[in-house]
Formats: sequence, structure tokens, C-alpha cells
Amino acid sequence: MTEMGRKIDILIAGGGFAGLALAIALRQGSDRALSVALADPALDRAAGDPRASAIAAAARRLFETIGVWPAIEAGAQPILDMVVTDSRVDNAMRPTFLTFDGEIAPGEPFAHMIENGPMIAALLDKARAEGVALYPLAVSKLRHEPGRVTATLSDGSELPARLLVAADGARSAIREQAGIASYGWDYDQAGIVTTIAHERDHNGRAEEHFLPAGPFAILPLKGKRSSIVWTERKAEAARFVALPDAEFLAELEQRFGLHLGDLSIAGPRKAFPLGLYVARSFIAERIALVGDAAHVIHPIAGQGLNMGLRDVAALAEAVIDGARLGIDVGAVSVLERYQRWRRFDTMAMGVATDSLNRLFSNNSDVLRLVRDMGLGVVDRLPNLKEFFIREAAGLTGDVPKLLKGEAL
Repeated sequence: MTEMGRKIDILIAGGGFAGLALAIALRQGSDRALSVALADPALDRAAGDPRASAIAAAARRLFETIGVWPAIEAGAQPILDMVVTDSRVDNAMRPTFLTFDGEIAPGEPFAHMIENGPMIAALLDKARAEGVALYPLAVSKLRHEPGRVTATLSDGSELPARLLVAADGARSAIREQAGIASYGWDYDQAGIVTTIAHERDHNGRAEEHFLPAGPFAILPLKGKRSSIVWTERKAEAARFVALPDAEFLAELEQRFGLHLGDLSIAGPRKAFPLGLYVARSFIAERIALVGDAAHVIHPIAGQGLNMGLRDVAALAEAVIDGARLGIDVGAVSVLERYQRWRRFDTMAMGVATDSLNRLFSNNSDVLRLVRDMGLGVVDRLPNLKEFFIREAAGLTGDVPKLLKGEAL
């Protein structure tokens, strides 16, 4: 059991990317003056996550600034260019309608692909080195008291904190206990995620094929491997995942194509339900939501993880700035600054991904003509393409310090 009644400054529930990065940033930004604890019953998840994630340039700068990037850089595959097509599964040709160069500045790719397991492991190691107290327990209950919120952990012990951060995922128990509603909807879609090996080198190219059921993304990994994020209708996704390997590979090859030679399955496959959900508030009394606890968006733009790290950078800066002024880290003024910073960006990204999904995930010939004309126009406007790249890289708007590569 944990030490009963131990008082800490900040308790983070959830040991994924957002929770761990926030814990590290808060310890470093306060010169270790703030005591930070993190509780998650699945702290050993590092070896068990077969997925990979796109890390935008701003998120990479955050990882560099908090000292995590050197541990994962060797396994990071830069995305050097990207192509977008719009077609049907049985089309013999998939003409390219839109291309992006992969750099936001000379020598700085707009994104990298990194496998999740090594990233979580590196974040855990750094959190331990920074003196973050790690508890392999869940936050089961919470109650408010003057000047603090007390969390009851799953072993029955209690941790009083001045600020409780919910980084406990899309089904956040803390969000529910805090009485914060979320609004949105499920899509009749699931994202099939797997890793494949191929005969030829991908040369750092990412591809997104817009198909009637949803986007089929090919994202380059180190070596002759790629991560697949394949959107299908829910019923079809469940059927595909359950197929024998040979039949699953045949379905995948229909969508992947033959340009990289022979394919083979190089990792487990799983389907994840897709939806759009945003919390009605990102804050409550002495509580802040970050990452999937605050918002879930469609993976069509590859921004889910990066949105969570933007939350981290904004909340860490708001807390550290407040602490330097002698303001309570859980004060309303600190939390409201965080919410103002993140709500509009989150809503804008949610609307954008929802609109893109509805525009592209259909069989309408009329909509296909309109969107293909639109993609062609964008492809011929370098300034507009540059704006989209910087937006995808997380470098537009009011960018927090950590995302600019600046220490707090």
C-alpha cells in the first residue's frame, strides 16, 4: 500500500504518452520543486503495445526538450514525403491527387513514425530519473477537501493532491466522477492496425488512400516495414481481423498495392472503434483533463497523440508559470488558462477530421469529383500546402514553449 495521507502537489492518473510526458515536464519545469505522482495499473504496458504513432515536429521538439528524444531517435523513421489518392478498392490505377514534401525546414521532417512500446519505455525511464513517484494502481475514487482533492487508489490508500490530472483515456473514470459530460458520436467504422514487412524500401514515403469505407494509411517504419491504419465499417473490420493470415493478407494487398513488392504480416492486428468525442469542459475543481480523457478524434489526419501532447505542453506551461508567481497549481486561474488555450484548437481539429471523414468515406461519384478537384487545386498552391504541413506539424497558432523546443 502507498503511504496513507502523503501530500503531493500533482497527481496524474494515467501512464500513457500524455501522463508520462506531463509528469516529466512538471518536474523539470519546477526544478523538481513540485512533487508529482503518477498512478496507472498498467505501468508495464511498454512491451505489450504493438502499434506505432506519427510524432509531429512540434511533439518531437517537446520530446527533445524534456530529454526523451535521444532514447528513441534511433528507432524513429522520418516521413520524407506523403502522397494522397482517392479511389476504390478494385481500381486498377490510383492516381495521385496531392503530394507533400516532408520537411518544415531544411533537415527537419514534419513527422516521424515511432513504435509505441519503445516510446513508453523511454518515457517511464525518464520519469523515474526525474523523481516522479510511480504507483501501479488505479484511481478508484476522489473527494474534494479545502485546498486539495484526495484520490483513493485501488489498494485502499489515499493520496491528497493540489491538482489531479486525468490522463486515463477515452473512458476516463475521473472525468465521469468529476461530473464532466462528453458529447460526440460513434462512427460506423473501426481502425484496423497492424505492421507489415515488404520487399522494397519505402524511402520514407507515407501514403493515404481514400477508399469508400475510409482511409487506408501506409506509414513508414524503420527497415522495410510499414504501419497500417486501415479504416473499415465495423462489421467488415471485425470480419477481416478474424480471417486466417493468408486471407487477411490477400485483403490487405488489394488495398496496399504491389509497388513495394511481396508483403508479409510482421505484427499482431487489432481493430479499434472510431468516434468523435469532446469533453464539455477540460477542467473542474482542482481537476484537468488531457489527451483522450478530453478528446477523441478520427485518425484520418494522424493527430490524436499529437493533440494530447499539445494539451501536455499547454497545461505544463500554465502550471509552471502560475507556480513561479506563487499561485496554487490547482487554482481556477491556472486551469482556466489551460482550457482557453486548448478548447478552440481541439474543437477546430475535431470539426476538420469529422468533415474529412464524411467527405471521403462514401461512394458518391459527385462528391468524389468535387474532392478530387479540390485536392488538385491544393496541390498547385505551394503556400497553401505549406500551411497544411505546418498545421499538421503542430506549429500554427499560439504554440506553447515546449512545442517550440523551449524549456519552461
